[in-house]
Amino acid sequence: MANVLVVDDSPKELYRLKAILEKNGYNVITAENGADGVALCRREKPDAVLMDIVMPGLNGFQATRQLSKDSETHRIPIIIITTKDQETDKVWGLRQGAKDYLTKPIDEKVLLNTLTKLTSPVSA
Repeated sequence: MANVLVVDDSPKELYRLKAILEKNGYNVITAENGADGVALCRREKPDAVLMDIVMPGLNGFQATRQLSKDSETHRIPIIIITTKDQETDKVWGLRQGAKDYLTKPIDEKVLLNTLTKLTSPVSA
């Protein structure tokens, strides 16, 4: 199964997302802030990243932009998962390089379908 990096400063959200993913066969690594998330992503090269927005220091928009512009990580799909549900936030997140934008509380089925869609090899 795919390796997923979850970046969120909320221990509750990290626990919940990790539990959902592991229950469905994913290997999960976690980071509690944007800077650690960027460093872990560069080192571990996960198959996908779940990125919160509101975090201290380097926020999720900034971390997404760094990863999507980095030649080593630009192919790794980033899914923003946040409580920020304004259309302008979604547009901005996608402009930073995210491949999808989901809002909390996350629906397990939607999350799994999104991950499957973004991590499955494209058929010719």
